[in-house]
Amino acid sequence: MSTGQQKKQRTPVWITVVAAVIIGGGWLVFESGLLDRVLATDSATSTASAGEATGQLAELKVEPEGSMDGYSRDSFEHWIPAPDAGKNCNTREAVLRRDGENVQVNNSCESTSGSWVSTYSGETVADDSDVDIDHMVPLANAWRSGADEWTDERREQFANDMDIPQLVAADKRSNRSKGDKDPSKWRPIESAWCEYSTDWVTVKHSYGLSITTAEKSALQEMLATCG
Repeated sequence: MSTGQQKKQRTPVWITVVAAVIIGGGWLVFESGLLDRVLATDSATSTASAGEATGQLAELKVEPEGSMDGYSRDSFEHWIPAPDAGKNCNTREAVLRRDGENVQVNNSCESTSGSWVSTYSGETVADDSDVDIDHMVPLANAWRSGADEWTDERREQFANDMDIPQLVAADKRSNRSKGDKDPSKWRPIESAWCEYSTDWVTVKHSYGLSITTAEKSALQEMLATCG
């Protein structure tokens, strides 16, 4: 299995963490991975192995894509306060810290520096304004796959879920290119196919969302690259 095909290790590792508060300037400076390594549990951003994902894919309901009637992003309230992430921190900011390197934030929990490697393109981004927090399974795709029948509370949970690989830091260009497309219409760089397909299946399986025939075929092709 090539390095690009290997699954990233998501199990948190306890490390010595240093947090410094520069009182005069009011800035909070966090060592890389501070909050997520302290607060993460073994279930955080858990994803299936390639073998498990193949089994989960077989369990997903295959049916034609549903309608967009009634859809609005406002139906999925997102970037809500992140539990235990600190004062003023929402899920977007929590993911930026979790997925970045050497991330520093201010009193408003906004990232002031750091870098992020986008799984979708492999590019390193050094400005958080060029980083999008992407929903692995886009909200509109979820709507067409069964979320139109959910309660508002379940849609909010889906849009902010950090316990499965539903939220990921990605470069803006790749995320905008992806839009609300499923894997039959958009894919990341080939070295990321294994991770992308297992994460996509994990999310859809976790929420009981359906897939189309073309989507299933694309996922099978990408899962085959896991080795």
